[in-house]
Amino acid sequence: MPALITARLELQPMEPGDLAWYAELAGDAEVMQYIGHAGPLSHQQAIERLARYVRCWEEHGLGMFGVRLREEPLPVGWAGLQPLSGTNEIEVGYAFGRAAWGRGYATEVASAIVQWGFAVLGLERIVAVASPENTGSRRVMDKLGMRYEGVRPGSGHDSVYYSLTPAAFTRAAPLRALARGTTP
Repeated sequence: MPALITARLELQPMEPGDLAWYAELAGDAEVMQYIGHAGPLSHQQAIERLARYVRCWEEHGLGMFGVRLREEPLPVGWAGLQPLSGTNEIEVGYAFGRAAWGRGYATEVASAIVQWGFAVLGLERIVAVASPENTGSRRVMDKLGMRYEGVRPGSGHDSVYYSLTPAAFTRAAPLRALARGTTP
């Protein structure tokens, strides 16, 4: 399975041994405020969700990565690609522990994952959904070059829906570079 490396982060496919750090982050109400609809996960729910992430790798050749700072041993979040429930589309998703918020990691990791999805997996389209009030996630989607497609119902509440093609991702490279304070 692939490992991805960015300027500051290392991504490893999630595996059963990730339960301790994952359960801690997924049990945090603030971290999980906009992730799914269940709120913070119990330990048993974290076991079940992690098992689903591991199966995704086995069944689809893509999934969630544990994301850690290159100089740190434990992940600070998770991110990846997965089938969007109830559709034939592939979704990019990401979540980080509170200590990692506001540092640009979500844009950095989502950019690397989308690049991998287009260049290595040959995807022609990647989507993202978020709660309408999740402005941080929506900013990441904008920086990636994703196109807003409106609000769609799902799992009992409405979500904003965005999509991205390889061409739009390439056109957005200067915006991502500005967000990092670098030149394209």
